[in-house]
Amino acid sequence: MLDQIWENIQRVKAESPLVHNITNAVVMNNTANALLAAGASPIMAHALEEIDEMVALCRATVINIGTLDRFTVESMKAAIRRANEVGHPVVLDPVGAGATSFRNQTLRDILVAGTPTFIRGNASEIMTMAGLSTQSKGVDSSESSLNSLDAAKALSQRVGCIVCVSGETDLVVEGDRVVYLHNGSPMMEKVTGLGCTASAILGAFAAVVKNPFMAAVSATSFMGVCGEIAVGISQGPGTLQLHLYDVMYNLSREQFMQTVRVSE
Repeated sequence: MLDQIWENIQRVKAESPLVHNITNAVVMNNTANALLAAGASPIMAHALEEIDEMVALCRATVINIGTLDRFTVESMKAAIRRANEVGHPVVLDPVGAGATSFRNQTLRDILVAGTPTFIRGNASEIMTMAGLSTQSKGVDSSESSLNSLDAAKALSQRVGCIVCVSGETDLVVEGDRVVYLHNGSPMMEKVTGLGCTASAILGAFAAVVKNPFMAAVSATSFMGVCGEIAVGISQGPGTLQLHLYDVMYNLSREQFMQTVRVSE
């Protein structure tokens, strides 16, 4: 599996896929820079008038509900509908699910409009989407990722998609199949939007890897390994963000193989 993950990392750099992002205003610049560092090409386009053309032009679409308004909600629904029509992968990041009724209704409306290939969020968000009772802390998780495993399985089966859960241990779930990824660092929680970055990176891998499950495992592993290495050379959250881009850009096979920890 590790050799395949490394090949997928190289495939992103070789193919430089266009990734369409309808994402939140807090992280737009950071997300675009991370995609560039990983080897992909970002497009940040929210206008409803161009959604159909943009989705067809790009090889994957990332929908992130971090900063919602009624205009972007319509664009999100149009984007997932169009992506399903043209057969392009969709990543749905349910930022802050459970925090407000507007967010919850938006997620229901998006799932009515189309089917995501992936849902990627923290444990609280995934448990909320699965319909389990959980306490929300806004966009932060109040639950351990491992506590969300049953919810992730249920959500995967109900929606018919792959579910990725971020946390101390990251999970990639498809039905009853689970891969556990043990990289990353608590310091990553001190940089806003790194979960959003992980969703965008997933979009890049989904664009070039034919097997969606391996795309999710590869993207999650890449993000965790790069974050862990970057933390090791950072003095705090400020330098972490800078080092993260550098590590994504310069990651070597030797670094990756020495750091990666994956289990099933």
